[in-house]
Amino acid sequence: MSDGARQGRFSILERIERVGNRLPDPITLFIIATVLVMGLSHLGDVLDWQVTERRPVPVTEPLKDEQGEPVLDPDTGKPKQKPVIDPATGEPRLEWDVVREQREQFVTRIVRDEAGEPVLDEHTGEPKSEVVRDADGEPKVRMVEFDEPRIHAVRSLLTADGIFWALSHMVENFVTFPPLGIVLVGMLGIGVAERTGLIGALLKGFMLIVPGRLLTPAVFFIGVMSSLGTDAGYVVLPPLAAALYLAMGRSPLAGIAAVFAGVSAGFNANLFITGLDPMLASLSTQGAAVIDPDYAVNPASNWWFLIASTVVITLTGWFVTARYVERRLEGKPPEEGGPPRAATDQFTGQGETNSLGRDERRGLTAAGAAMVLTLAGFLAMILVPGMPLHGGGAAFDRWVEAIVPMLFFIFIIPGIVYGVVLGHLRNDRDVAKLMIDAMAAMAPIIVLAFVAAQFINHFSYSGLDRVLATAGGQWLGQLEAGPALLIVAFILVTLVFNLFMGSMSAKYALFAPIFVPMFMLVGISPELTQAAYRIGDSVSNIITPLNAYLIIILMVMRQYIPGAGIGTLIATMFPYTLVFTVVWTLLLLVWMALGLPLGVDGQLWYDVAAAAP
Repeated sequence: MSDGARQGRFSILERIERVGNRLPDPITLFIIATVLVMGLSHLGDVLDWQVTERRPVPVTEPLKDEQGEPVLDPDTGKPKQKPVIDPATGEPRLEWDVVREQREQFVTRIVRDEAGEPVLDEHTGEPKSEVVRDADGEPKVRMVEFDEPRIHAVRSLLTADGIFWALSHMVENFVTFPPLGIVLVGMLGIGVAERTGLIGALLKGFMLIVPGRLLTPAVFFIGVMSSLGTDAGYVVLPPLAAALYLAMGRSPLAGIAAVFAGVSAGFNANLFITGLDPMLASLSTQGAAVIDPDYAVNPASNWWFLIASTVVITLTGWFVTARYVERRLEGKPPEEGGPPRAATDQFTGQGETNSLGRDERRGLTAAGAAMVLTLAGFLAMILVPGMPLHGGGAAFDRWVEAIVPMLFFIFIIPGIVYGVVLGHLRNDRDVAKLMIDAMAAMAPIIVLAFVAAQFINHFSYSGLDRVLATAGGQWLGQLEAGPALLIVAFILVTLVFNLFMGSMSAKYALFAPIFVPMFMLVGISPELTQAAYRIGDSVSNIITPLNAYLIIILMVMRQYIPGAGIGTLIATMFPYTLVFTVVWTLLLLVWMALGLPLGVDGQLWYDVAAAAP
């Protein structure tokens, strides 16, 4: 393809890249964005921007018997209720009821003496009370609803309290920034393995096994599957993919794009059940309880759809990478993201050869044995009862919560063994120097993480994220549309709000109580709503500035393209967002049309009439 034809075909992406790269440095951009959030928060506070949270509930009337008498509930003695059906639509009639504030309250009981009589307080003459405790001695609590509407309001960052929060939380925002520790620990192990030459030898071995034409689908599939280890894929895979593509004489930027799209845009697809599934299922169950208190969403309810999504998204990512990303980059010089002028081995300095030398094979054998022993040790800790990584942790299985430290040892131990066998490491000082060099290379990430952490936490403190999400959700919820159109609209709303509210769990905690019950009342199951949410939440992860791991990708890109900026990143990733949105949405619509179950207990539709009391 000629340069003119290439530029014409990708003119929009080229324009996005040029405009984006003319913006200030990302560090400056995050500072500007933080200042803008502070100004908007003050404007919103002055203008009283707020949203009263409402949820759809069915209009009910007493259920009557054949004689016209109310049917009483044997447990409560109160009349049973049934939904009121709108004669014009044949659907249950809805009303948007105000959500009331709930607060935790200790469960108490009256203190009684041995005769069972209340013990009176000697000062007040009233019966004494005590907190009820469970078998472990912990106080029991219950949620009590107050006659106060739940209101999401904007909070100013330019008041005395707001400025104090910004100053007093500056260090906390930085040190608790989720990607920071993951990146530093994970990349420290990789950095040592890279500098001893182990990574270079492994990549050459990978090239001998995987045909070049299958490199992209292999890399993309590994990226999608990396969600088994939560966010570890963001740290480990991009630098490896870039190096692998470069060694094969292909654009390292294409490798970064393919694996980043797999890890991030394909985050909610997998062949296996991950820690995300129970979390989403619990939120869907809470939303369904508004309509049906006994409804429970199975954590595996989206499994079959996610397996199909993994295959479809991998093939789609392969198509986008080959058709758009690599073709766009092939005419660029290496310093702008194009392929190298010749295949290189950046790790071992052996020029264009991809064959493994005798010393490399010997080192790989020793490193492989070290890796097997390391993995065996971790496997024993995971599978044997009573061992450190066996069983459940605070949110996920223990081994999942320890995945980044595990990766640190899985890389650094074989890396050190490889360096010792090849004579690159002679003593502990050599190892310490490699670790220091690896940490020094992460200085740009640390600086960028500092300013990005301030922006994301300032945005959350201001309440702008919750106001936007709640207002948008209620607007969509009150539209009158068919199931297919509602699902498409919900995916698009989730996609858009993912640009402003990056946390998947926080966003769904706001959306589930609105959309799950509302969709149930038009016959859409909570499982289908959850599947649609997963699509919208995934596809825009790769272009939202609120994705905390975006800075990692940008820093990896800059190792190969010093002038890369936000424009380079967005222009490279935008085709994935566009095509994934269309293809993944069409897959769900076809799934709905065929009436296929989404997973275990993953029905598509909810029978309102059958669920009526």
